[in-house]
Amino acid sequence: MFGEPPPSPPRACFGRGELIDKIVGLAEGFTPIALIGAGGIGKTSIALTVLHHDRIKERFGDNRRFIRCDQFPASRTHFLAQLSKVTGAGVENPEDLTALRSSLSSRDMILVLDNAESVLDPQGTGAREIYAVVEELSHLTNICLCITSRISTIPPDCETLDVPTLSIEAARDTLYRIYKNSERSDLVDRILGQLDFHPLSITLLATVAHHNKWNNGRLAKEWDTHRTRVLRTDHNKSLAATIELSLASPTFRELGPNVRDLLGVIAFFPQGINEDNLDWLLPATPNGLNTFDKFCALSLTHRTNGFITMLAPLRDYLRPRDPKSSPLLCMTKERYFSKLSVFANPDQACFEESRWIQSEDGNVEHLLDIFTTIDATSGEVWDACAHFMEHLYWHKKRLVILGPRIERVPDDHPSKPECLFQLSRLFRSVGNVVGSRQLLIRTLGLWREQGDDLRVADTLKLLSDTSRALGLYKEGVLQAIEALGIHQRLNDVPGQVLCLQGLGWLLHDDNEPDAAKEAALGAVKLLSGGGDPFLACDCHRLLGLIYRSKGEAEKAIDHFKIAFIIASSYSLRDLVFWVDYHLAELLFKEGRFDCAYSAIEHAKSQAIDNPYFMARAVILQALFWYQQRRLEEARSGALRAADVFERFGATDDLEVCKALVRSADLGGNGESVISGG
Repeated sequence: MFGEPPPSPPRACFGRGELIDKIVGLAEGFTPIALIGAGGIGKTSIALTVLHHDRIKERFGDNRRFIRCDQFPASRTHFLAQLSKVTGAGVENPEDLTALRSSLSSRDMILVLDNAESVLDPQGTGAREIYAVVEELSHLTNICLCITSRISTIPPDCETLDVPTLSIEAARDTLYRIYKNSERSDLVDRILGQLDFHPLSITLLATVAHHNKWNNGRLAKEWDTHRTRVLRTDHNKSLAATIELSLASPTFRELGPNVRDLLGVIAFFPQGINEDNLDWLLPATPNGLNTFDKFCALSLTHRTNGFITMLAPLRDYLRPRDPKSSPLLCMTKERYFSKLSVFANPDQACFEESRWIQSEDGNVEHLLDIFTTIDATSGEVWDACAHFMEHLYWHKKRLVILGPRIERVPDDHPSKPECLFQLSRLFRSVGNVVGSRQLLIRTLGLWREQGDDLRVADTLKLLSDTSRALGLYKEGVLQAIEALGIHQRLNDVPGQVLCLQGLGWLLHDDNEPDAAKEAALGAVKLLSGGGDPFLACDCHRLLGLIYRSKGEAEKAIDHFKIAFIIASSYSLRDLVFWVDYHLAELLFKEGRFDCAYSAIEHAKSQAIDNPYFMARAVILQALFWYQQRRLEEARSGALRAADVFERFGATDDLEVCKALVRSADLGGNGESVISGG
C-alpha cells in the first residue's frame, strides 16, 4: 500500500498564518474541517500548506493524502475508486466504504478533499450517495478529513472555517512576489482595495503586469480601462473561468433561467441588496430570500450588515455592462425612484418612512451616478437626484458625488434649479456656507427665468439665512423682505411666517431690536390660529432675546417660558436646550442663581446626545463659576469644553474657553470674560 503523495505546497501563502495554525491544531486532534469560500479565495493553497506543515508531517508522516474532486465524474463509484487509489488501499472498483475500511483504519491519516463542491452539490448526480460516504469518513477517528468547497453543504460534524480575503499587507506581498517591475505605490494599493484583496485576482493581475512589463502607471491605466477583463494570463487562467465554474453548479442552474440577472442586480449596487427591502425593491422575484440563501451557500455572495453583497471582482464581472439593457435592474431603478418621490418633510406623516435612505444612500447615489451619465436628458432621473439630496438633508447630511454633474446640466433643463437648490442645502448642512450662497444665487436666476414665483421666494428665504450666517445682515434683510412680499402676493401664510421669523433674526443680529420685535410679533400673530410649532417656539425665543437686549427682563422671561412650553410639548429638544440656555443667562444676570443653575442643568439633560450643545452648557456654567470666584472649577469646565469646540472647529467658542482659562490662571485678574448669546 503506497498511495499518492500530495501535490507540492505553494511557494508562498501570505497572511494565512493564524488560520493555518488553527487548522493544524484541529487536524492534530482529528477534528474534521471544512474550508468554505468563494472561488479564488485561497482554499487549496491553505490546504496544501497545512499538508506540508512540519507538525502535520510529524503527526501523519507519509499518510497525508489529497484528492482533487473536480478531476473525475461525480459518482460514488468514481469517488470510491479515487479514494482507494490515493490512499493506497489497493481495492479495485470498491462498491462502498466497507471494502476500504480495513485499509483506512490501519493508520492515522489526514485526507484533503479539494473542490468538494464538484461531488457534494445537492443538485448534482449521485451527490446524496457521495455525501453519505464523505459523512462516514468524517466519523472515522483515525482520519482527519479536510474539505475545501465553494458550497456549505458539508457533514455537520465538520468544523466550518470561512476563508476571508487578505489583509492589505498580505495582498501587497502576494502581488509583489510576482510583479517585480516597480516600487510599491499608492496607485497599486488603490487597485488592491478595488479587488477586495481577493487572492486569485491579485495573482492574475500581478502575472499579467509581470508578463507585459508594465510599470505602476501603465498597470493603473489598464485596470481603470478594463477592470476585471484584464485578469487573464497568457496561459488561459482567468477570473472569468473561476466565476463561470461557480455558475455552472447544478444548484445554481436549478434556481431558474433569470437568476443570473438577479446576480447582476446584486453586483450593480455597491452595497448589494437589503434583505429587509425585498418586498418593495424586488416584488416580482419569487422566493427571493430562498434564492439569496442559495447564493450565500454557493459562496457567490455573503451577508454584510443586513445586505447581500459580493466580493468586488465578482461584482465587477457580473454587473450589467449596459444597465438599461437589464429589465430587472431597470425595475429596481423605478422602485428606488418611486420611493424617493415620497415627500421627505417632517410635517408630513410619511416622514418616518423616508428614513430608509440612511441605509440605502450608497446604492441610490451609485444608481444616480450611472443613470445621470447614460440618460442625462431624462427629467425623471434629475428629479430623482433632487429628491435624493432632499432625503439626505433631512436624514443623513453629507455631500454627494453628483455635484459636478449637476453643474454641467444645461441651464434650460427644467430640473436644474431644483437640483442646485437641494445641493445648496447640503452644502449649508455640512458647513460650506459660502458654497451654498453661490449655488443659491445661480438657483435664484434660473427660477426667475422660469417665472416660478414660489420657488423664487423659497430661494430668497434660504439665501437670506445664508447671508445672516455670513454676517451680511443688510443684504439678508433685503432678500427676506422680497421673499415676504411674494408670499403676501400669493396669500401664502406659512411662507409669510417663515420670512418674518428669518427677518426678525436678521434685524436682531443687526442690532435693530424694535424692527426685529415687529417682525417676530407679526409672525406670532399669523401663527395665533395654529401652525408650525417649531416656528412658534423660535419666534417666542427670539422675542425673549429681543426683550433681554432691551433690558425688559420679565417680558423676556415670559416669552422664554412660552417657548419652553411649546418646545417641551412637541419634543423639540434642540429648542428646549436653547431656551434653557438663554433663560439661564438672563436669570444669572438678574441674580437669581438657584433658578439659573436649575435652567443650565436642565439644558445639559437635553444635550446628552449632542457634544456641541453639552460643551456650550459647560462653558456657560464655567463662566458662572468664574464670576463667583470658583476658579479651579471654572478652569476645569473651560478645558473640557475647549476639547469639544476644537474638534468641531467652533473658533469663537474656543476663544472664550481660552480666555477663561487664562483669566483663571491669573487668579481672576486677567482679561474680561463674557458669555456668548
